[in-house]
Amino acid sequence: MNRRAALLAAQVLLATLVLGACAAGFSKNEPTAPPDVPGVSPPGLGTQQDGEPERLYQKISAEEAYGMLKGEGGVILLDVRTPEEYEAAHIPAALLLPVDELPARAEETLPDKDAPILIYCRSGVRSANAANILISLGYANVYDIGGIIDWPYETEP
Repeated sequence: MNRRAALLAAQVLLATLVLGACAAGFSKNEPTAPPDVPGVSPPGLGTQQDGEPERLYQKISAEEAYGMLKGEGGVILLDVRTPEEYEAAHIPAALLLPVDELPARAEETLPDKDAPILIYCRSGVRSANAANILISLGYANVYDIGGIIDWPYETEP
C-alpha cells in the first residue's frame, strides 16, 4: 500500500507540474520577455484583429537585411555588441550602441522612432534583447537580423 500511495503521489505531482506549466503559458512559440533593464518596461503583447498575437519586432534573414540596406535610404544598421567586438569586425556603416547602453542612449543616438532599424550582435541573443528594448521605448520599425556569424556579406575591421 505504501508503494502504491507513493506512486500515486508522484503521478499527481507530475500532472500538477505539467498542467501548471501549460497554464502559465510556457511555449516555444511565445516571444520572450526583454531583459530586466532599469527604466525600461517590458512590451505588452498586443492582439491583432484576427486574434493572433502581434509581432513586436520582425526577425529577418541576412539576405533581406542586405536588400534593405542596398535599397532603402534611411535604414539604420545597429551593432549591439561590445566596442572590442565591433573593432574586431563589423558590418560596414554599422552604428555601435552596446545593448547594455541602449536604454540610456537610444533616444539621443536614434532620434527617429519611425526609421527602420536593423539590429545585429554576434549570435542573435543580444540583438533579440535589443529589439525588445527598442520596441518598449516606442520604436516602430525594428528588425532583428541575428548574428554577424551568419552574415555572408562584407565585414570590415
